[in-house]
Amino acid sequence: MVVRLITLLGIVALSGCEKPLTLAQVCKETPGFCTDLNKDSHCKALRSKTILQRYAEYNQPTDENKYQLLKNFEAYNQCITLAAKIEHIKLKEKKTSRIEGQLTSVKEMTRLYQETTNTSHPGLLYYHWSRKNDQHALTKLLALENDPQVTESAEMQLFLASYYIKFDDDKAINLLYKTLELNEAQQKPDAEVFKALISLFYKHDKFKHAYVFAKVAQLAGVENIDIFDIEQQLADSGINLTSLDTLAYKTFEQIENGEFVSPREF
Repeated sequence: MVVRLITLLGIVALSGCEKPLTLAQVCKETPGFCTDLNKDSHCKALRSKTILQRYAEYNQPTDENKYQLLKNFEAYNQCITLAAKIEHIKLKEKKTSRIEGQLTSVKEMTRLYQETTNTSHPGLLYYHWSRKNDQHALTKLLALENDPQVTESAEMQLFLASYYIKFDDDKAINLLYKTLELNEAQQKPDAEVFKALISLFYKHDKFKHAYVFAKVAQLAGVENIDIFDIEQQLADSGINLTSLDTLAYKTFEQIENGEFVSPREF
């Protein structure tokens, strides 16, 4: 109890600081947030973000903080799982440390899922559905579809698009467009937005649309965008690509500046 009290007092003291909380402060005041993750430099940025969010969730266990921590642990888990497969001939403790971090992330994600079973947080509802196939969570999420916390979130619009893309292409496209509309200046949209738009337009033989967003994706630095088949389709139709290239660059600039507006038609 005394140790618990000291820890809590340390957290209160940290939360009263005006300067941004640092990783060193958290690890000093609450070492348990750091010692059960990997000790080497692998997944360093993700590890740091996760530790800071562990502090935030512990200090204020809101659904939003739990959601952010769940996302951080999932990303960290994916990274450290790959790192744990790397063999070290001389430094076996590195692999042991990574496995410990992997196990911690699984344990923490399980805890967060269990603690948010009855949540109404749209992000958590999406995770419960997409990761756990919780149909009740999906029903609750769809009921929030027109709620501002969903309609004003690029992330949530993308989540909904991933659901509707299975059976309503037009709605999925509109949601993907809305995702780009909500994209803030200098913020990179999720690569899946572009990939989904390219796939949907190609599926419906809208090759000009597919080409433009393929070029936008390339400008945005998205890797593995195969544009050859689209170019061939356009070439067979005698369509000049110069104007489409110009449109793609303009569209990219609009997205990058946070000024994208859903087009009616190209």
